[in-house]
Amino acid sequence: VQLQASGGGLVQAGGSLRLSCAASGGTFNSYSMAWFRQAPGKEREFAAAFRLSGGRTYYAESVKGRFTISRDIAKNTLYLQMNNLKPEDTAVYYCAAGKTILSMTRDTRGYTIWGQGTLVTVSS
Repeated sequence: VQLQASGGGLVQAGGSLRLSCAASGGTFNSYSMAWFRQAPGKEREFAAAFRLSGGRTYYAESVKGRFTISRDIAKNTLYLQMNNLKPEDTAVYYCAAGKTILSMTRDTRGYTIWGQGTLVTVSS
């Protein structure tokens, strides 16, 4: 499976963006999927995940209530709807896929397939 992220851009604080992650070359619905982000000078951090087993969603505390992860199996696409964006949400956002065990849902090591990243910049 290969992943291609898109949808990033420049937005004012309080605005919204929807990121997309298109999967190709494999069975999209055989993997747990996630979004991570990496701000300048910082480590990559977990944002949201959709676990294959049970179909549950998980969110970082910093984005809970503002971001929504979803997927469209027919389109082989993962989404991240981001509302009420804040300057601290500025980062490169990466989508990821893996045969992830529960304990690794929020860990980059739980995912073996990564997209190339899309830049989100939130101005104050």
